[in-house]
Amino acid sequence: MQTHDRFIRSTTLIVAVITLCFCLIESVSADTFDSQLPETDRVWLGPDYWAGPLQDWRLRDGWIECETGGGDRNVFLLTQELIAGKGAFEMSVVIDRLPKDSVILDNGLVGFKVGVRGEFKDYRDSAVRGIGFPVGVDTKGGLFIGKPMKSGATVPVSDKVLKLVLTGKPAGKTFALTLSVFDAFGNLLSSAERNDIDPDWATGGVALLCSHGEYKEVSAKRPSIDDGNWGTRQGTARGGNVRFRFASWRLSGDRVRSHPEREFGPILFSQYTLSCGTLKMTAQLPPLSDRDATSACLDILTAGNWKTVSEAAIHPLARTATFRVDNWDSTVDTPYRISCTFIGKENIVRTAYRTGTVRREPWDKEEISVAGFTGNNDLGFPNTDIFRSICYNDPDFLFFSGDQIYEGVAGFGVQREPLDKSALDYLRKWYLYGWAYGELMRDRPTVAIPDDHDVYHGNVWGNGGAHAPKRPTDKESQDLGGYKQPAEWVRMVDRTQASHLPDPYDPSPVEQGIGVYYTSIDYAGVSFAVLEDRKFKSPPAVLVPAGKIVNGWSENKDFDPKTEADVPGAILLGQRQLDFLADWAADWRNGVWMKVCLSQTIFANVATLPYKELMSDVVVPQLRILEKGDYPPDDVPVADMDSNGWPQSGRNRALRELRKGFVFHLAGDQHLGSFTHYGIDDWHDAGYAFCVPAISNIFPRRWCPRETGRNRKRGTPKYTGDFEDGFGNHISVYAVSNPEFTGLKPSRLYDRATGYGIIRLNRESREITSECWPRLSDPASGNGEYEGWPITIKQIDNYGRDAKAHLPEIVVNGMEDPVIQVIDESSGEIIYTLRIKGQSFTPKVFAKGSYTVKVGEPGTSKWKIFEGVKSGAKKKIEVAF
Repeated sequence: MQTHDRFIRSTTLIVAVITLCFCLIESVSADTFDSQLPETDRVWLGPDYWAGPLQDWRLRDGWIECETGGGDRNVFLLTQELIAGKGAFEMSVVIDRLPKDSVILDNGLVGFKVGVRGEFKDYRDSAVRGIGFPVGVDTKGGLFIGKPMKSGATVPVSDKVLKLVLTGKPAGKTFALTLSVFDAFGNLLSSAERNDIDPDWATGGVALLCSHGEYKEVSAKRPSIDDGNWGTRQGTARGGNVRFRFASWRLSGDRVRSHPEREFGPILFSQYTLSCGTLKMTAQLPPLSDRDATSACLDILTAGNWKTVSEAAIHPLARTATFRVDNWDSTVDTPYRISCTFIGKENIVRTAYRTGTVRREPWDKEEISVAGFTGNNDLGFPNTDIFRSICYNDPDFLFFSGDQIYEGVAGFGVQREPLDKSALDYLRKWYLYGWAYGELMRDRPTVAIPDDHDVYHGNVWGNGGAHAPKRPTDKESQDLGGYKQPAEWVRMVDRTQASHLPDPYDPSPVEQGIGVYYTSIDYAGVSFAVLEDRKFKSPPAVLVPAGKIVNGWSENKDFDPKTEADVPGAILLGQRQLDFLADWAADWRNGVWMKVCLSQTIFANVATLPYKELMSDVVVPQLRILEKGDYPPDDVPVADMDSNGWPQSGRNRALRELRKGFVFHLAGDQHLGSFTHYGIDDWHDAGYAFCVPAISNIFPRRWCPRETGRNRKRGTPKYTGDFEDGFGNHISVYAVSNPEFTGLKPSRLYDRATGYGIIRLNRESREITSECWPRLSDPASGNGEYEGWPITIKQIDNYGRDAKAHLPEIVVNGMEDPVIQVIDESSGEIIYTLRIKGQSFTPKVFAKGSYTVKVGEPGTSKWKIFEGVKSGAKKKIEVAF
């Protein structure tokens, strides 16, 4: 330990000497950056930096360390950029091999990247996916400026502390870059210059680089962006001994512009819900150290002063702090701030704040709007086009239905173990979600629920929380049901995404101690049920062996999923969630006037494939994108057990409970936007569902059945009308957002039916309007939605079952919009519950008989019960309050 301490002190002194020796020759301007790294030990480098990937870097004793080697490891500087023009810049950093030993270094490169730019013209995209021009020294000691330089002596990169100084300045129509390498005492060891660099390479972000492997030459001419194929990273595999640390990173010059507003962290973003007078809010933080905060505070602004209303510990794995405040005043907009401390530059303890507003519940608004999202891959990140559209629409509520991350998000693959590194791998991807949508979530309620990719599965059948047995391949393990990742890791994911939801209906954990989050949210008269339609679901490969199921698809050509897949014991939601739905659908207290179910995916399989491809959907990414007006000749509905079309009995049980509350269903996951009417025993006898399109779509599914839908409305596309899906479920399709060529680039983003959805719930008319927006649209200028939208239905249409009889008309005096509940006395079953609009209602029933009718305001003294009400009776029921 003493030897290590002496080494740290000596190298810190060397860094100070080098900095002092060169402070006189470094250019100074108003926009100057000096890292001034604190002497602490943590994974998070600080608010100025984005580490790629997070888990391979560390801040330790005033150094940024690349502690795990690999290809193209980099640290992007968020708060500075190089701008176009005639100005010059200078950048320097001290480097030191980590660790110092006699092992010969593998091939690699250490130094800088300049002109780092992404495809979508945003610094966040540049940080995550940007391509830059590499400059530095290779591990053989040679200088590298886009390519190995023949001039310049080799330098002792393996065993010496060195300082790299890069200067850039205009050189006529080109740009000149000069790299100089100095020893610890300021002696010049080597230098090289190139003056043929495209000036475009000198605009954009800058980054540190520590890369294992042979670094390929980069052209002096920056490639043009053409459909996204304009540049790729070097190989990013993890491994090798090219590990360096960096200190005293400085950047200055006329070409440099500072952007302090781009700091990210330590309070990265937050999500909140407000329901029945209780506020729950979760703040997401980066991996801090014990010297930083171990808790965070939630303050509200009261009479001009900040008052702490909640303090929460920061979870050691999820890095979240969840606040709860009961008896919240939801009648006013309430400014809030989240605060925590951290060790900043020059070892100064800073207090960081993130502010926002908890909006008042909009009880006075005639229309409540909900924006729905799914499939948040990072192509198109940070999705500024969608962000602008959502800001224009200004929804009251946000719903992210799953796949907030994918395994490949932010590059560098996926790391599944050990637990601590795998957690950081997930968090790095999860942070992009908050980076893109944090400004929207700052001041409106948000629901986010994890789906399969969020827990590093291609598909997930949670099997009641069981552990997935280990098998030779991920797919084989996945198909046996349960979770491949450790239970602690799964709990971390749930905590990051759903810990701000109201308390679960039944908090009892499932297997392995994995928690649950299914719950309800009552907001401004709209009651939302939040389901977990993955965690309890049975694994079809286990329960349906005759189908030879692989990844949810039958490989047995003689297997008929319509008649053979719905086996006894197959679970979709499980009895716990069905009990919850039954209670929730019947509960209309506290002024609730509309009910909406939120889940990962819809209860149907709205997708087709060419007949010859029915055994799997792996072909979907290769299917030809259609020109407008084209139609494939031989597509048929498919049976993908990842959809909630399976198991059919579980699907039907869920729909029977939902229709009892006239519930509208909003979901995602399928990548294909669709608007459908569910049927159970017949078409149209249950509720409606809107599946929103994917934000970024690597799996462009389509619905193009070769058979025209029955009862199709005149003038509507062939793919609309009444159908059976691949499992024989009744569905009526009204609109789909099939992929088609747009002519926009990149094609892989805009031609795959990407976008988002909005539902508008009207308090007065009790109408539900669904809108399906392409991400290329601009609602502010009147740019259109996908074909077939908007679609408006009546709330009462969500129980479309035909009446067999009617009860007497109920006329209510002394109360507007009462709740009416109808109970079958022969079975004791609640047939349905509804808050009507107005003062009269004639209940429909589905069998002749005797019924109990409850009328009024549930949960209060104004709740009257009428027993023995006969179907077919003519006399009105007069109710007075």
